[in-house]
Amino acid sequence: MASFGNSTPELPAGSAPGRVRWRRFAIVFVPALAAAATLIGLTAQGVLAANISVSGSAFKITSSELNGNGFVQFGGVVSDSGGHVHPVAISGIRTATLANLCQSVAAGPFILRLTAGGGGTPVSASNLVVDADQQTGSTAIFHNITIGQDAGSLTSDPGVAGQAGGFGQQADSVTIDNLQQNTWLTTAGTFTLPGLSLSFGKACY
Repeated sequence: MASFGNSTPELPAGSAPGRVRWRRFAIVFVPALAAAATLIGLTAQGVLAANISVSGSAFKITSSELNGNGFVQFGGVVSDSGGHVHPVAISGIRTATLANLCQSVAAGPFILRLTAGGGGTPVSASNLVVDADQQTGSTAIFHNITIGQDAGSLTSDPGVAGQAGGFGQQADSVTIDNLQQNTWLTTAGTFTLPGLSLSFGKACY
């Protein structure tokens, strides 16, 4: 993973102030972002269904700025039709905007590339859940973050949670600049793509 800048979360009242170095968070502390090719409705509980089989190819995502409200994150796995298991960080965001979104995926010898959210009108999503195994950003800022919470007790929207006893974190809001992500699966309740363009071209990064 690439190096990160420092993040400065705002802690709840009564907590000692301090700085959180983003590099130390590694994968499990990075919020995710959005893709458009594999949108699947959330289950009734807001948790990804265990029987969803992902494709054999992850897709790349970039955004110049992600802003999200209602953020949770915990570890998990996804499996493909060949039975291969991929460890991922599962991130849920109640509402999110993504400026200058780019998504690319290998399609045989070609690269399928999608862009949206330029020109001052960002992409928007609700009840966004992303499974990613790599994420980087130049700066990440969390507001009212709780790190190390039992993953089964996460309460921030959009209501996703991990297994009881697992490691989790949640925050009221998050901002990430210059986000890059390697993603296996994305779901959203709604996903709005202003200025959508789909073509064959170069990978997003």
